[in-house]
Amino acid sequence: MPIKVMTIFGTRPEAIKMAPVVNALKKDERFSAKTVITAQHRDMLDQVLQIFDIKADYDLDIMSQGQTLTDITTKVLLDLQPILQKEQPDIVLVHGDTTTTFAAATAAFYQQVRIGHVEAGLRTWNKYSPFPEEANRQMTDVLADLFFAPTEQSKQNLLAENHPEKAIVITGNTAIDAMKFTVRKDYNAPSLASAGQRQLVLTMHRRENLGSPMIQVFSALRRIAQEFPDVSIVFPMHKNPQVRKLASEKLADLKNVQLIEPLGVIDFHNFIANSYLVLSDSGGVQEEAPSLGVPVLVLRDTTERPEGIDAGTLKLIGTQEEEVYRSTKILLNDQRIHTAMAQAKNPYGDGFASEYILDSIYSYFNDSKI
Repeated sequence: MPIKVMTIFGTRPEAIKMAPVVNALKKDERFSAKTVITAQHRDMLDQVLQIFDIKADYDLDIMSQGQTLTDITTKVLLDLQPILQKEQPDIVLVHGDTTTTFAAATAAFYQQVRIGHVEAGLRTWNKYSPFPEEANRQMTDVLADLFFAPTEQSKQNLLAENHPEKAIVITGNTAIDAMKFTVRKDYNAPSLASAGQRQLVLTMHRRENLGSPMIQVFSALRRIAQEFPDVSIVFPMHKNPQVRKLASEKLADLKNVQLIEPLGVIDFHNFIANSYLVLSDSGGVQEEAPSLGVPVLVLRDTTERPEGIDAGTLKLIGTQEEEVYRSTKILLNDQRIHTAMAQAKNPYGDGFASEYILDSIYSYFNDSKI
């Protein structure tokens, strides 16, 4: 009998990283697969599903204006219960650190369904940074039965918490799998920097960076834009009205700054691939850009992805104006430092994480005594 696998996700980043797993499951006769989306993010999630040709078996459609973490958690718990009871999967797969992830893992636990955590073991060890993602990830790992760790460091974090080593598999990151589909050599778009310009991509949206931290980053980039007319700064703005208001106030009048709508995954990955430098507070970008040979300045005080720091592909710079300005200027002025970051070895896998995950699930149900 095929192993019944249910994948559950709800946000754009989850969808990008789970899409290779979902599509691999569909093609593999060892498994009977069901896909559930919570639509914690609606529009941005739907774009990814369309690009990867994924049709959900169940759509909880929980998103509402002004939704709180409590709203998301309770809706997912209530709506998943009858689905889990009806389908009775052998294992539920969740991804990463979203509130959908934690709530779905909790719902599966309540039904005594095994849980596989894709991208398990990342840690900052500070439950409020990033918030609520760090706590979501830790609590999901408490409930999980199988741990798909992207790196050796992630595995060591799990071992430090006394998770059984035989339940931990190092797979690399599924984001690298996704980029084998999305990144295209012949890609072109009007918003790409013109000949002779260096493109700098900014992404910034995390809760802890709203307000003063964001203002300081925008102020630093305003100085960069004025000082380096050959640099084209592209900011795909998050839907959050506060982000858009601050970006417009600080950056909209500059000729070499483009404030654009959020990009679909194909556009976004190709924008990164064609960039000189990325500044971001995103976790996913910390994995994606290094695999494309693009340095990343991380706009956070902590990161759960220290492998990129150690490898030299990332630099943690925080959000203070002077440090953001100084670090960006160094990479724009010093080609030697830029090249060292760009050519550092990508620590996040070989692009076959999905295959490793499926083989591990099959082994778990057929060979393992866990």
